[in-house]
Amino acid sequence: MTATPYATADPPKAGPPTPITKAERSLAPDIARGGMLLFIALANVPIHLWGMGLDKYNHNTGQSAADHIAYFIEQLLIAERSRPMFAILYGFGIAVMASRMFARGMEAKAVRKVLRRRSWWLIAFGFLHATLLFFGDILAPYGAAGLIALFFVALSDRGLKKWLIGTTAYTVLIGTPMMAYFYTMSSQPPGGGEDIPPYVGQLITGAIASPVAAVAIVVTGTFFPLIIAGMMLQRAGWLNHPEAHLPQLKKVFATGMAVNVLSSLPVALIALGAWEPSNGVWIGAVYLTLIGGLYAGLGYICGFALLAHKLRGYGRRGVPGALAAVGERSLTSYLLQSIIMAPLLTIWGFGLGEDLGYLGAFGYAFGTWALTVVIAVLMDKAGKRGPFEVVLRRLTYGRKRS
Repeated sequence: MTATPYATADPPKAGPPTPITKAERSLAPDIARGGMLLFIALANVPIHLWGMGLDKYNHNTGQSAADHIAYFIEQLLIAERSRPMFAILYGFGIAVMASRMFARGMEAKAVRKVLRRRSWWLIAFGFLHATLLFFGDILAPYGAAGLIALFFVALSDRGLKKWLIGTTAYTVLIGTPMMAYFYTMSSQPPGGGEDIPPYVGQLITGAIASPVAAVAIVVTGTFFPLIIAGMMLQRAGWLNHPEAHLPQLKKVFATGMAVNVLSSLPVALIALGAWEPSNGVWIGAVYLTLIGGLYAGLGYICGFALLAHKLRGYGRRGVPGALAAVGERSLTSYLLQSIIMAPLLTIWGFGLGEDLGYLGAFGYAFGTWALTVVIAVLMDKAGKRGPFEVVLRRLTYGRKRS
């Protein structure tokens, strides 16, 4: 990528930080966030299911043929792809915020202070989310990764490339093998025991899982090359101005989708029930899909950028406008998924996830995502920002700058 450091779609004027207006926002990142949230809903919903046993590959037992096919498709195209997409867009967002603050004359130390405060609040949001609703929260791990990523915001393009190479090597050789091993360990969702009410089990599990996940993501380092890649995308303008980078976007999208399918096919065949490898081979298959997911996530991001370019004539109307409305309110939309799905499906809620097959679960996930789209569009028409975005900005910048 040929980068212009801290390039933005519309450079902000000097003065105190202000919210990005709709006119200043680039369509491609918002469409990508809106689509990514569907991936997140589909990937997360199986965690809410209960009442079934697990086979030796940690898959729910008692599934119909339709469930196996649905799970095969999810494992082939979506599993372990949403988190890389989130990490890339998270790095992109950090770079956007840093660029706006640098453009207003803020020193690197002051910029890091603001981003550090935001990262700590993300960790706090994530801890509450994991404890109260969903122990699989991703906000706290990204907040923790953001604390380390502060080091990257003022690096030169050359410095970023060096760190991209170094962190990628660490991820491939050390971090991802650790993740693959722990992913293949047997686990059950929180449900409490005979003497522990189900929701108390959720509270305990979530309160433990959140800090453990945050520390694990820093130790494995798997998000750092993706965050750096997101920063480089912002500097290069691939998402801000996709029309100027169509050949590169098409190349990465095409190769990303090829890597996507080839790397995830082994675990997808296991999900289908068509292959039953030994434990060691299974760990290798998980490693392959995790590594492939890093590049596949970038491929999906480039695909959404191409979609935004193709639909540019619609602006923020119609389908692209609906996806962008969700993307503008990605934090609120993400938390709404748990607010809706967890009480409906879990054992401590209405319990509708008991013995629910994968196909039905994905139906719940799609319906939940569609509802968040409707809510986001209504908020957009009313000129309202996402409530959780408002709170996070207030906590990050303070009342006078919100």
